[in-house]
Amino acid sequence: MTQPHGALLVGSVNYDDAEKTMRVAAELLGDRLARIPDGEVGKRFHWIMFQPDVLGAARGIERVGAQPIPFPAGIDARPLRIAPGADAAEIELPPLGYAAAARESWEVFRRLREEGVIAEGTRFQVSLPTPLAVVSSFFSGDDRAAIEPVYEAAVLRELDEILSGIPHEDLSIQWDVASEMGIIERAAGYGKVMDAWWPGDPFDGLVARLAALVDAVPAGVEAGVHLCYGDAGEKHFVEPADAGNLVRYANAVIAASSRPLTWLHLPAPIERDDEAYFAALADLAPVAELYLGLVHREDGAEGARRRIAAASAFVSDFGVATECGIGRAPAGTTEGILRAHAEVSSPR
Repeated sequence: MTQPHGALLVGSVNYDDAEKTMRVAAELLGDRLARIPDGEVGKRFHWIMFQPDVLGAARGIERVGAQPIPFPAGIDARPLRIAPGADAAEIELPPLGYAAAARESWEVFRRLREEGVIAEGTRFQVSLPTPLAVVSSFFSGDDRAAIEPVYEAAVLRELDEILSGIPHEDLSIQWDVASEMGIIERAAGYGKVMDAWWPGDPFDGLVARLAALVDAVPAGVEAGVHLCYGDAGEKHFVEPADAGNLVRYANAVIAASSRPLTWLHLPAPIERDDEAYFAALADLAPVAELYLGLVHREDGAEGARRRIAAASAFVSDFGVATECGIGRAPAGTTEGILRAHAEVSSPR
């Protein structure tokens, strides 16, 4: 059986603030982590769910429904639409919040590294959603195609601000890719999205979109991709038959990108410790760092070892991760999840 080396924290971590996230990650997994995130604290705790509150403040965008839809952390989950008579191309979106959060957390990261809490050479990891995730989740009908380039430009402005405020040699950017997998798998709530967006098979369009985002990260900054099937209530929006679509999509994006990926993360469902799930990994294109999301809260190191054994038949060099962020894991379980990463991996 392969001994995985290294670990990846996918993004969210169930602690209240960035400093605690970084301190605990460095203490328990410091020799396994090439990069450390801030845990996506605050409004980002629920991934993109805070974006309607941000976008709904823009002139030319309206909330759908008269009454707010309450969501944890004071979020209003009502969807969005382009206001009647508004020209989407003329809408000016406010700052999305990702750059401001990254620059604030970077100061914490830098201080902890100067104090020796975080090892020299460790990078600061910033996770960003793909524009398609927000557009497909909160807009509908023709509004999706109209607002997509506007929101994409806003995301790239956030990226530019992050790049201007954090030294490139210290920075890692991860693109979080979940809605795309829902569309590829034609999962409930996703499969019909692209039918109305453009005719034909959406696969090539999804590849081109993600490749462009990878290429937007300049040389000198690490670029990673986290493919995901969601974790609402610690459940996927669809259970994949195997890793075939993950590998197919990853290979196409790697081929279409002008720059290499620094790392790729692929999830492994808790029920799958059989070789049939992992067999497609034999066809995965080379990538500098591969992380398999096979650590699960419910069965810890023991279950991870079963999935490692199954994956080892098809890939020999990989690190470990959870299948998605652990920000929504039950309170009090975070340290155990982090320790499980260390139990089943060696230092990088």
